Amino acid sequence: MPTAGEMAPDFELLNQRGETVKLSDYRGKKVLLFAYPKAATKGCTVQACGFRDNFEQIETADAVVLGLSPDEPSALAKWVEDEGLPYDLLSDPEHQVLEAWQAWGERSMYGKTYMGVIRSHWIIGEDGTVLDEQLKISPKKSIEKALKFLAGS
Repeated sequence: MPTAGEMAPDFELLNQRGETVKLSDYRGKKVLLFAYPKAATKGCTVQACGFRDNFEQIETADAVVLGLSPDEPSALAKWVEDEGLPYDLLSDPEHQVLEAWQAWGERSMYGKTYMGVIRSHWIIGEDGTVLDEQLKISPKKSIEKALKFLAGS
């Protein structure tokens, strides 16, 4: 797992339009990468729309936003359209990137355990170095902490 101060491992995934996106394509900008369990669910919508609603502030910090989930591109495309999300969502159905970034693990709901996405976010610097990581974070805290970090960097 990449931690603050280390180089973020590059990856290549499809976005909501079925286009290939590489993390390294964003060198020269900061990247706010957030991992969420499932498109169009309550907490995920809070997080995604929080970044949407503060997108101007994120852009002012010379940053881009990328969402990451196991959803297929078609589900991501519908969610982007429904919520007016101004950034790319990346599809990781085999959860290879999610696992590599330790955002995939055991979860529990209603007394049952299962494997799934651990809501997290990372801020990656212009040179590809991880500047901040927040694992197991609530949707609202993710928005607050990411915006605060970007405002101070």
